[in-house]
Amino acid sequence: MSSEDETLKLLELALTAEIFNRYTDLDINDLTPECRQLFGVNGGQEFKRPLTLSEGTIKRSLGIPDACAKLSLVPVIACEEFGQRIRVPSLEAAASWFVRKGGTPLIRNNPALAFYFQDSEMAPVSYKDVRAKNLPYEDTRAYCARKIAEILAANEELKHALDLVIVSSPEEIEQNFEDFICTEEQKRIIGKIRIARENRDLLARHRIHEVGKLLFVGPPGTGKTSLALALSREMHLPLIEVRLSMVTSQYLGETSKNIDRIFDLARKFAPCILFIDEFDFVAKSRVADDHGAMKRAVNSLLKNIDRISLVKDGVLLIGATNHPQLLDEAAWRRFDEIVGFGLPDTEMRFQIMKAVAASIDCRCDFEALAAATEGFSGADLRIMVKEALLSALMEGRDFITDRDIEQGILLIGIRGAVRTQNWL
Repeated sequence: MSSEDETLKLLELALTAEIFNRYTDLDINDLTPECRQLFGVNGGQEFKRPLTLSEGTIKRSLGIPDACAKLSLVPVIACEEFGQRIRVPSLEAAASWFVRKGGTPLIRNNPALAFYFQDSEMAPVSYKDVRAKNLPYEDTRAYCARKIAEILAANEELKHALDLVIVSSPEEIEQNFEDFICTEEQKRIIGKIRIARENRDLLARHRIHEVGKLLFVGPPGTGKTSLALALSREMHLPLIEVRLSMVTSQYLGETSKNIDRIFDLARKFAPCILFIDEFDFVAKSRVADDHGAMKRAVNSLLKNIDRISLVKDGVLLIGATNHPQLLDEAAWRRFDEIVGFGLPDTEMRFQIMKAVAASIDCRCDFEALAAATEGFSGADLRIMVKEALLSALMEGRDFITDRDIEQGILLIGIRGAVRTQNWL
């Protein structure tokens, strides 16, 4: 970062603090993630005004030394003795100087600044748009860590549940909903969930609680887990992921307790998504299982599914299974929506390949490839493109040809043959 850029960044921070302190309607989501970290804003009870900016804070957070010395030639900034506080004596003068020196791009990515400049002629900007694209505090790792600390402080017993799950903030999830190729039925169901979340109070008044329990059904590689993760980002909900094979304990009775703890954790963490993978591992036909402890675990699972609700608790429950034939009728009845994930048809394979290769120079005929990859899952197509790119890179190219794609198709064939091999 050049000296001029550093000076502009320092002024942005000083302006942000001044605007945020002056306009008390602004909240934590009007601060950029960088500003939240710099000012030590953690939300909840720890959220306090005024925000203060010092030379030491800037050095620790941004690695910029001697901030006051860098600002000594800026007429609209004042540094108190020993750099203990950097302040803006005149907001209007500082704002005008900031724009003249090239600060408009920073305004377009800072909700607090956008709020101040939205009605001015100096830097026309939409505060609503800038705030909408700013990462919400509730989507961050910091929010999840703080929430977990609060839950454990109130009930240390739930530490056992945390050892059995993976908690992910939307910020940590790589899958984007825009990149996911959904069927029309999947889009319809997701749209229904969005509407239900927006109208929870209305549904509660009418005692309609059985909404938001989805069962994802389909063969491996068809996108069940990917869609659950993408929904976390799309709906701004932390995701609690549990594999039922990890919950089963060797100690009789502990499996049921583990299930109870996980659902209790989800309620306290809400709003969130509770994603139960390998759903068939426990919720299988109880008739075929004579093990009393496992039967109690299945009953505990079904009981908890009955009691949890998107409307009442703010928990979106998603179960996923590759083996729907193992689920008994009691398990099926608990879900208000069964979401099918089949192998993609020709058009979907075309769209998936275009999405996967969107950032790659791919000199291929996608329509011909879509026709030639009958029976490929979405995961197979991603592996195929990855292998094709590696094949090109090994030959010193950064673009993919049909010959490279052939290597990817060959790999999928080998994987399929190995998977079906009987080693006994």
